[in-house]
Amino acid sequence: MGRIMAIDYGRKRVGIAVTDELRIVAGGLATVHSKDVINFLKDYTTKEDVECIVVGEPFDMQNNASDASRFIDPFVKHLRKQLPGITVERLDERFTSKMALQTMIDAGLRKKARQNKALVDTISATILLQNYLEKISNKYSS
Repeated sequence: MGRIMAIDYGRKRVGIAVTDELRIVAGGLATVHSKDVINFLKDYTTKEDVECIVVGEPFDMQNNASDASRFIDPFVKHLRKQLPGITVERLDERFTSKMALQTMIDAGLRKKARQNKALVDTISATILLQNYLEKISNKYSS
């Protein structure tokens, strides 16, 4: 069984999270510059068995695609071309950044540490991945 990876894609940085081999735990992997993400993913997937990549899908409060979709959708299309053997799925990413900041506050990180946008992106990807794991767990337990 391959790992599941989640991507919180931004125009500057991309937060990446991945499960363990048994798909039990979601953990932050890295934050990379958006121009380097495809090469990073190609390299990682040659070393590790990744079965699925979940990419955050941004919606606004009215359930419409947000403005960020205009640069995320082409990325997803390119990702599917570059890694054709890996399933790419989309998942609503609303509030993951706010949840990441709250997680940092709850963990007792000082304000300076909470301003580390790379850390916020990695935590957001981890939350996205955890949400996906819960979704598929609920699907199989129903």
